[in-house]
Amino acid sequence: MTKAQSRYVCQSCGDAFLRWEGQCHSCGAWNSLVETLIRDPARGVRSGTERSGPGRRATPIALADVRGATVPRIAIGIAEMDRVLGGGIVPGSVILVGGEPGIGKSTLLLQVAAGLARSGGVPAATIIYATGEESAPQVALRATRLGLTGGPAGQAVRVVAESEVGRIVELARTDRPTLVVVDSIQTMTVDELDGPAGSVGQVRESALRLMELAKGDGIAVVLVGHVTKDGTIAGPKTLEHLVDAVLTLEGERFATLRLLRATKNRFGSTEEVGVFEMGELGLAELSDPARAFLGNGATDAPGSIVAPTLEGSRPLLIEVQALVSAATFGSPRRTASGIDPNRLALLIAVLGRRAGVGLGSHDVYANVAGGISVDEPGLDLPLAIALASSLRDLPVRTGTVAIGELGLLGELRAVSGLERRLREAARLGFTRAIVPATATMSASTRGARPLVPGLSIVEVSTLARALEAALDAPGGSGGTVR
Repeated sequence: MTKAQSRYVCQSCGDAFLRWEGQCHSCGAWNSLVETLIRDPARGVRSGTERSGPGRRATPIALADVRGATVPRIAIGIAEMDRVLGGGIVPGSVILVGGEPGIGKSTLLLQVAAGLARSGGVPAATIIYATGEESAPQVALRATRLGLTGGPAGQAVRVVAESEVGRIVELARTDRPTLVVVDSIQTMTVDELDGPAGSVGQVRESALRLMELAKGDGIAVVLVGHVTKDGTIAGPKTLEHLVDAVLTLEGERFATLRLLRATKNRFGSTEEVGVFEMGELGLAELSDPARAFLGNGATDAPGSIVAPTLEGSRPLLIEVQALVSAATFGSPRRTASGIDPNRLALLIAVLGRRAGVGLGSHDVYANVAGGISVDEPGLDLPLAIALASSLRDLPVRTGTVAIGELGLLGELRAVSGLERRLREAARLGFTRAIVPATATMSASTRGARPLVPGLSIVEVSTLARALEAALDAPGGSGGTVR
């Protein structure tokens, strides 16, 4: 059998060359040549494509007549994972899971394979776990530590230490498993290409062949992806375009909490988040995720306030911390963890201009406790209150939460899902909430105000009034109380 030919194709102009060169001679672009396999046109026909004869093309079908529009999902048995995926794994889908080294990607996928094996909705489910980074005994050692070898996963999960995609695809088409896990896509190679594992050509061709397996044979495929030093998934952007869902496992390596987010999901929402806790037996679901990021610190200390955020349909209460100190020499420092540094710089400018809180000559440190990263605009108000509280050395009133978006003029703007946030804060024992004055007006309830039992709602319209309400003496409110 002759080896398929490959060419080095310029990603800028599309011209092809026999060997790699640093610069494309056609368009002059540097480092744009990627090894690409020359495909036989006959291989482009997937199973399921409607052709009635040679030369015939697929005919258009009415949207209402398309078969298989409702595909049953496969429940994994891990509620947080099913939540992020939108209810489970869709047969024939390709899922990419990325994250920092040591964050728990392989552990999570081994638990997913075990959960699928013991799921009652999928009898006799089999899973192929293909690893190019570890040997089969090393995977079995992790499974033993997680306590998975003695259950149904001990027989249903089949481990193969293989890095050649062609052999993995051949094995999957022979055994017809429910799920194929590939750990990781950057270690996979295609024999027809000469580039090393992890190169753009190898990653793209490997992902393309695994996608053809998933779409043509209806086998779900989960890929593990490495990340670069700036946190993005390594390899070409085409990798993220090919797959159906991109999941990211976040968290501090030396902390216990982990967040699973979906940055792309063709079969569900990208706003949901799964919360796990890393322990001796792997990643465990939290019984009360809304309380997970509050911690046991002293929330009545200066520079600390709790904010009710919203991740998809789930409210999470997080502690926002700030530390302001006089700069001793040089330019003042601006350090942020879990918060956009550009947003922090904007809030410092608004505080100085609109609220009389000058931080231009101070070092500013801002942090979201628990290792979570939050980028929603509703975090503006609690962060501004935490900064003013630290500068004035005045603690925020006990039992107070705050939420709201801050404009450049110092005005406060409404946030979505306010009632859901406030009800969760009241459930966790908070008694006072500082919100934008227009936020409590709900168009869906025709002007009715979301009164939350046990929670005093303080409406403020400007940042200056919000600081008065948060840092004032217990006798004053600084705003309208509902």
